[in-house]
Amino acid sequence: MKKAEKQSAHFAVCLNNQGYQASLEVGKLYRFIPDKEAEAEGLIRVIDESGEDYAFAANRFHPVELPSTVEEVLLAASHA
Repeated sequence: MKKAEKQSAHFAVCLNNQGYQASLEVGKLYRFIPDKEAEAEGLIRVIDESGEDYAFAANRFHPVELPSTVEEVLLAASHA
């Protein structure tokens, strides 16, 4: 993720799952966890299909800013 992008985003869409077909689906929205150390290495920490968070190359994803009401519902659903 680029530093110019808003830190409030909690979701990113997968653009490339090459080599990770079991873990990621292209076009799917994934929750990510802000991680400055991962970002410094060009990585993004994503909750993948296993339900666990893993670091993937950031260029596999595009952060998406959602309306706050939508983000709240998705975050609540991911904690359920």
